[in-house]
Amino acid sequence: QVQLVESGGGLVQAGGSLRLSCAASGRTFSSYAMGWFRQAPGSEREFVAAISWSGGTKLYADSMKGRFTISRDNTRNTVYLQMNSLKPEDTAVYYCAASRGLNSWPAEYDYWGQGTQVTVSS
Repeated sequence: QVQLVESGGGLVQAGGSLRLSCAASGRTFSSYAMGWFRQAPGSEREFVAAISWSGGTKLYADSMKGRFTISRDNTRNTVYLQMNSLKPEDTAVYYCAASRGLNSWPAEYDYWGQGTQVTVSS
């Protein structure tokens, strides 16, 4: 069992930055690939980025490449999402999730956090 708690969301102006954190409980955190997803009102949950258990492989959605960076610290049981050059269309609830394999499909993720709101003003 893995429990996930996101933090770091908030209100930021367009062009600004935020760093999201996701703290995991459980001794098996380092065996899971971790992903970030987001969901805007009226939209489906969207893949943002994912990172392998070792941190050696990363996946990004095309629209986030070059702006967002995913990382993890297995000694702290935490995964991060650094978001730069934020745009109003990045406004959404951001979720972290844990999966046995590195992938971009929400259905493949076994554990989810409660989400953190990110709002980007124009």
